[in-house]
Amino acid sequence: MLGFLITIHAIISVLLVTVVLMQASQGGGLAGSIGGQTTNTIFGGRSAATALSKITTYLAVTFMGLALLITLLGRPTSGSAGSVVEQAQEEGSLETPTEMLSLPNSPVLEKENN
Repeated sequence: MLGFLITIHAIISVLLVTVVLMQASQGGGLAGSIGGQTTNTIFGGRSAATALSKITTYLAVTFMGLALLITLLGRPTSGSAGSVVEQAQEEGSLETPTEMLSLPNSPVLEKENN
């Protein structure tokens, strides 16, 4: 189930990138150079931008919704809800050092003491 959702999410993300690149920007975008004339012929000049804007909105909402759904379905279902550090301390893999570390004295303090 999760793999299917991730595949659909990848397809929607590619479609979203394609639709955004097809929209005319200040520089013309791909709509002005490659596929723009076909889009203008099919949709008409003004409705092409409106249709692409609506498709972009629908794809973006679907992208965000699928991202949230994948996040909710993909989280671990184990009963231990805690941080990784707390789990490592419970397992004993994080041991506190038994001996104190001695830090070297700074040269400034040694000159003041002399």
